[in-house]
Amino acid sequence: MVRRVVQLFVGLFLYGVGCAMTVQAGLGVDPWTVLAEGISIHTGIGIGWVANILGFFVLLLWIPLRQKPGVGTIANILLVGTSMQVALAVIPPVSGLIAQFAVLLGGIVVVAIASGLYIGAHFGPGPRDGLMTGMHRRLGWPIWTCRALVELTVLTIGWLLGGTVGIGTVLFAFLIGPLVHLALPLLDTRRTITPGTSTESSIARR
Repeated sequence: MVRRVVQLFVGLFLYGVGCAMTVQAGLGVDPWTVLAEGISIHTGIGIGWVANILGFFVLLLWIPLRQKPGVGTIANILLVGTSMQVALAVIPPVSGLIAQFAVLLGGIVVVAIASGLYIGAHFGPGPRDGLMTGMHRRLGWPIWTCRALVELTVLTIGWLLGGTVGIGTVLFAFLIGPLVHLALPLLDTRRTITPGTSTESSIARR
């Protein structure tokens, strides 16, 4: 239990740090951060705080889907955006293409490791993850369809509001899945190892 709690909080903190790194790289961010960035531009509220607010409103969408939040869900709403806001105050914007790509790729790797940590802790999905799995369960649509519909919608709205869409957005989309796939088996707290054998739980990742 101690390991699970530590993983949860470290993972959520690092997730926000990784997102902040992609923001400061200036080459494009993931769809939800594009939306948070766009709203931030028009409201003056920090991107991290907007991410927290978005998480709360996404959680409200769980109600008609009959999804029940876990401890990890609430912690996700409170901590990811907060750590992102703190990291944005510490990490300066990056200039120079090589440095930008280095920070961008570093941020994506950090997000992948963070995802493995908090998902592997098994305290419940984040609000955005739960929205997609809830749609899948309630509507019967494939997970990839739910994910594509939700993320294309928030990406379009965020882009129209002025959020940063670019090569970083594309790289995030292509790299995050495989990287999390590598991280999860190593960080899953339900993974057990006996001499000569290993049993790993299967986890569906957003």
